[in-house]
Amino acid sequence: IIEQTGVKIDVEDDGKINIASSDAVSANKAIQMINDLTAVAEMGKTYLGKVVRLVEFGAFVEIFPGTDGLLHISEVAEHRIRNIRDELKEGDQVLVKVVAMEGNKIRLSRKALLREQRDKKPAPAPAGGD
Repeated sequence: IIEQTGVKIDVEDDGKINIASSDAVSANKAIQMINDLTAVAEMGKTYLGKVVRLVEFGAFVEIFPGTDGLLHISEVAEHRIRNIRDELKEGDQVLVKVVAMEGNKIRLSRKALLREQRDKKPAPAPAGGD
């Protein structure tokens, strides 16, 4: 981080991190890099992830650097998918929700978000007149 941003970083005994920089852009970049490295997935939270690997049963999606979750083929869309490659490809960005965490395994769902969006749509106004 220091080499990439040119900032000075000091980590105190209590874990507090101090960043010194001559410009705000470098400091903000270092802060973002540290946040990415120390991020922890949260149950129920939505992430914009990147498809890093496709497998027969779904896709592995990186939700932040160094942290992947499984997006099972049954959680990609509301309709049945026979081949994951018909819906996703490596490098795609996809909005996913953490639906389960078991040890270091993270299960993701896109279908849950699609349902939430559908359910939030307002009902059409009743037809008719006065």
